[in-house]
Amino acid sequence: MIVELDKISKYYQIPGTAIKQEVLKDLSLNVQKGESIAIIGPSGSGKSTLLNIIGTLDFPNSGVVKLNGDEISKLSENELSEIRNRNIGFVFQMHHLLPQLSLIENVLVPVIPQKDKAIKKAAYNRAIDLLNSVGLANEIHKRPGQLSGGESQRATVVRALINEPQLILADEPTGSLDKESAEQMGELLSEINKNHQVAMIVVTHSQELANKMDVIYELLDGKLVKI
Repeated sequence: MIVELDKISKYYQIPGTAIKQEVLKDLSLNVQKGESIAIIGPSGSGKSTLLNIIGTLDFPNSGVVKLNGDEISKLSENELSEIRNRNIGFVFQMHHLLPQLSLIENVLVPVIPQKDKAIKKAAYNRAIDLLNSVGLANEIHKRPGQLSGGESQRATVVRALINEPQLILADEPTGSLDKESAEQMGELLSEINKNHQVAMIVVTHSQELANKMDVIYELLDGKLVKI
């Protein structure tokens, strides 16, 4: 099991008050290798919070989160950073590409901590292959400002894959795209899930994108309801 959430809860203290706003309530979820999951639900329901907890960017107030059997609350920040870099690929609504870097340099940012030249060379070759597979082979020296929104978002998917993660977390990956680019992104994520056997959790308002995943959950009143 790649991801195990056992009765996690998350609340936020409303500033200046003693009131706690509970976002997630005794929520449990298991994710297996190669499984694809869509999470839908109204704005403010806690979808992004849940994704951040799975990605170790945030932590629950109670409950247990395990990644590959390791309980994240017992890991050091260095260990968590290593997990985020090596085992998890992130795709957000905005591409967050660095404007001063070329496309290929942006894709290789997660490899920067590596000191082994052989690993870096293999990552470069992998980047070229992946960029070719998403139709960006001729754009590798362009900067983000010279790319369309769809091209930039495809590049973020390649960046998420560069370290061969076990899990991709995508938060509204088609939210900033036009209809045609959104459809292409949905197809790309589906193909990656099947061809690379990468587990995938996608938070989305798009029913079309959700339908491409194996399982759909709706986040309602702090809990996941399987559709």
